Amino acid sequence: MFSEESIQRIDKIKRMKNLWIIPYAAKFNKKHNISDLFNVSQTWFRDINDIIPEPKSDIITAWRITLYRSFWKISFAKLQDATGEIQIMFSKENCSIDIWTEVKTWLMPKEKLNKDQTMDEVSAFKFVEKMVDVGDFIWVRWELFLTHKWELTIFIKEFKFLAKAIRPLPEKFHWIQDQESIYRQRYLDLIMNKDSYDRFLFRSNFIRLLRQFYHDNWFLEIETPVLWSSASWAAAAPFITHHNDFDEDFYLRISPETNLKKATVWRFERVFEIWKQFRNEWSDPSHIQEFTSCEHYAAFWDFEDNMDFTEKMFVYLIKWLNLDPVIKIKDKNWVENDVDFGRKWDRIDYIEWVKKESWIDISVYSREDETKLRADIKKAWIEFEWMDKMSLPTLIDYLYKKVLRPKIIGPAFVYNYPRTMQPLARVSDRDENIVEQFQLVVNWWEVLKAYSELVDPILQKANFDEQAKAQALWDVEATSPDDDFVLAMEYGMPCQSGWGMWIDRIISLLTWQDNLRDAVLFPLMKPEGK
Repeated sequence: MFSEESIQRIDKIKRMKNLWIIPYAAKFNKKHNISDLFNVSQTWFRDINDIIPEPKSDIITAWRITLYRSFWKISFAKLQDATGEIQIMFSKENCSIDIWTEVKTWLMPKEKLNKDQTMDEVSAFKFVEKMVDVGDFIWVRWELFLTHKWELTIFIKEFKFLAKAIRPLPEKFHWIQDQESIYRQRYLDLIMNKDSYDRFLFRSNFIRLLRQFYHDNWFLEIETPVLWSSASWAAAAPFITHHNDFDEDFYLRISPETNLKKATVWRFERVFEIWKQFRNEWSDPSHIQEFTSCEHYAAFWDFEDNMDFTEKMFVYLIKWLNLDPVIKIKDKNWVENDVDFGRKWDRIDYIEWVKKESWIDISVYSREDETKLRADIKKAWIEFEWMDKMSLPTLIDYLYKKVLRPKIIGPAFVYNYPRTMQPLARVSDRDENIVEQFQLVVNWWEVLKAYSELVDPILQKANFDEQAKAQALWDVEATSPDDDFVLAMEYGMPCQSGWGMWIDRIISLLTWQDNLRDAVLFPLMKPEGK
């Protein structure tokens, strides 16, 4: 449904066509960004009284009008493009509109042209007053000057209409208060809220620099499938979809791990992918079902090499993003702490510190001991939701999240995980009960995980079989077997370390957001009305 104002704007489109003004241009060659104007030397600016009779400059820019005010013979507006916003001025005494003369001639019926009939004249200043609305796009030819308040302003010598906005922009104050509208109509949020626009510029620059860091360190970016026949690797419930042509069910990937590792079987020694990940789990400010991650695998590295690589990466990113190494970050309870990325990061032993916080030694429990572990957790007066349906690895994970992770400020590497936790990680040569794995934790938040990878196909097959048993007992987060991955491993896979980081989460932390959706341009929402 259209409002009364929208109906009036639609009527203006018809009136513009009668004036031979095209309301939606095919193209425009934009020559200058608004941000460039603020770097122009101000020593040559003329007085406005000299400009109005004879404007001289011939510089062109274009974008959206975001504010308009009229004062009889002059009017002021704000013009905004991707790089900034600037004031513009129209004068009744000297302003013209380009009405695409060649198009008008082409459209005019030949019989009228032959009779030399007069076309309707267009007053440019009156056209701006009556036909141009906030939200419309125009291009302008202009001269720069300074107002008496020393505000840099564009005097409009000539303009051309580019696109009509049928719906008016929302009122700024009330728009910012409506969080649901912000998520549903992010394109309006980017117009109304500079902080949001800057945040997504930051995200784009972060990913660009991340890619550059990988290229500088001899990594090759590859692509792996989103649909796969098994939901391998992560402890998470998958999304399932049906392939009509194959008449088979497939999974949206939980992780690209198995396919990335298959690329290392021959010749690709260092690979990475920035990709979409899908987990059919709950929603809250720290969890969304579709999110962006980055994952890499490096042949001949172990997990300690990846620790060093991670610190090196963040030094690079913080430097080139012009960030202060000490960043204020809120935990899950919105408690703010200073996290110093510039110092040597902490290293916390997972097994040792869970035991210290809960008095439970999780390293002594085997796959058959989940009933005993569940009873011991309850005996320690610790409880969490759905624990009666969890397998041993999931119980251990939730115990850690309950007693240890909330106390970590970091940045800290949490390492030395129980062997039962990770079916794809390499067992330590020093202790057969632990795997070589770490997580980076920043003020409660898990930012990334890494492993020394398991490359023994016989052991890998046995681990998958154990996970299949957990699935049969209705543990929806158990890892699915992947026979194709085991087959690739049987041809010989080099020792390596893998690493995965949640892009949405680290962007949220670095830009001080309380909700992952504030770092996602178009987060998934329920249909309106539901």
